Amino acid sequence: MIRHSVCTVLVVAVAIASVSPRAAAPIRVMLLDGESGGTYHNWKATTPVLKKQLDQTGLFQVDVVTAPPAGASFNAFKPDFTKYQAVVLNYDAPDDRWPADLKTAFERYMSGGGGLVIVHAADNAFPGWKAFNDLIGVGGWRDRTEVAGPYWFVKDGKLTSDTSAGRAGSHGRRDPFRLTVTDPNHPITKGLPAVWMHQGDELYAALRGPGRNMTVLATAHSDPSNNGSGRDEPQLIVLSYGKGRVFHTTMGHDVSALSSVDFVVTFQRGTEWAATGAVTQPVPSDFPTADNAAAGRRPRQSGESRVGAAAGDRDAAVLSAGTGARRPADLLRPVRVLPRPRHDGRRDRSRSHARAARGGRCARRQDRVDGPQWPRRQRHAGVQPQRRRHGSGRRLHS
Repeated sequence: MIRHSVCTVLVVAVAIASVSPRAAAPIRVMLLDGESGGTYHNWKATTPVLKKQLDQTGLFQVDVVTAPPAGASFNAFKPDFTKYQAVVLNYDAPDDRWPADLKTAFERYMSGGGGLVIVHAADNAFPGWKAFNDLIGVGGWRDRTEVAGPYWFVKDGKLTSDTSAGRAGSHGRRDPFRLTVTDPNHPITKGLPAVWMHQGDELYAALRGPGRNMTVLATAHSDPSNNGSGRDEPQLIVLSYGKGRVFHTTMGHDVSALSSVDFVVTFQRGTEWAATGAVTQPVPSDFPTADNAAAGRRPRQSGESRVGAAAGDRDAAVLSAGTGARRPADLLRPVRVLPRPRHDGRRDRSRSHARAARGGRCARRQDRVDGPQWPRRQRHAGVQPQRRRHGSGRRLHS
């Protein structure tokens, strides 16, 4: 009898051990888009890229939720935030866009333990919504002034504020810049290089806000020679709001900026942390160093699907004005990142000559120029830029 019982126990134990463990449930994420301050922030192009970046980890189940456009009714727009462990905002709208009940539902979700990820121009949104500004810590544009809170920056390793009057938000040309880790022990930045290079992007500076419960994970120096503040500006930020967690990245202006490996990695890790409070993803071997930026999708890891940062729809790959048009296939290749040249006023002779050879007349308004065209100032908040004409007759953006 005893021998029979022992055998029975062993058979049961072997049977239990032979059953493969259930896969962990995916982290449910809402990716919310639908509006931006202008065509220079093309959410229709960047949302597919952000979704694929999360999909490629195998950790997330991402649902894209698109808010009604400006002027449309929000009566039927009632997303159930509680179904998700994190909300990624690729969205920028003015204060009066969301009705009061929608704002209240979002505040309750966050204070009750929800997760939030702010990507780039999402920190331009809702300048007068107090709870939203508490969530993001700092923001810019949309007529933010000292009323929103002080300027925040890092000086001598310490988070510092400046209460002087002035508008919030500035950036220069989309040149490469270095990021410096200020909190190497946080789960998002743990294991990352102390300094690394980020490929061409808008370096947000002069952001202001309440700055409560805010920790800066990484900064970048805003160079005065590129319309900068001369300060070490927050670029990666985490905050707490009640029981909720917020990861705020100022990077990611367009598909080109999103394709930088450092953006991909910090976005993936930051989303996992916002949703769960932990990071399980390793730092890839091709993460950029202090001397060079890594552009394009990182190599596939074991078990990963063949999707990446820049593998979005080809129709979504036309970058915003001034960056040059590059297809996703181009973004998959590592590139050597150099400062972008200024426009030198020369026309593309090869195109003009080709048209002449075909017997066609070259329309001056369609002439190309060598290199990207960079304005002296980049505007936000939907302000219609003033059109200027160059000697060639081509209209330049600003």
